[in-house]
Amino acid sequence: VQLQASGGGLVQAGGSLTLSCAASGRTFSNTVTGWFRQAPGKEREFVAAVKWNGGEFYGDSVKDRFTISRDKAKRTMYLRMNSLNPEDTAVYYCAAGHPINSNVRNSNAYSYWGQGTLVTVSS
Repeated sequence: VQLQASGGGLVQAGGSLTLSCAASGRTFSNTVTGWFRQAPGKEREFVAAVKWNGGEFYGDSVKDRFTISRDKAKRTMYLRMNSLNPEDTAVYYCAAGHPINSNVRNSNAYSYWGQGTLVTVSS
C-alpha cells in the first residue's frame, strides 16, 4: 500500500483546510486509516482515524473541529480542519493498518505511512 498525502499549506488562525490521502497499490479489507501529526520538537500525535465500517475516532485536541471522511471509490481519505489555531501547526501524516479499537490512537499500530504534508497556521 502506498499513501500520498496532500493539501497542506499556510492558513490564518480561524481558517479551514482539507487534507487528502490517496491510496494506491494493494489494499486490504478491514483497514483502519488515520491521520497523525508532528510539530517541531514534539512527539507524533494522533489526530483522527476511520475504520472500515465507518467508525470514527478523534484526538481530544481536534474533536468538534476536524472531520475525517473517505471516498472508497476514489480510495481517498480526507481530513477537514476547521477553526484552525497556531497549535495545529505540524506535519500531518496519513497512515493505514489494522489496529484493534484500543490501539487506534497508537502510531505503532499502523503499517503504512504517507510522506507528510505541512500545515502552518499563522496567528
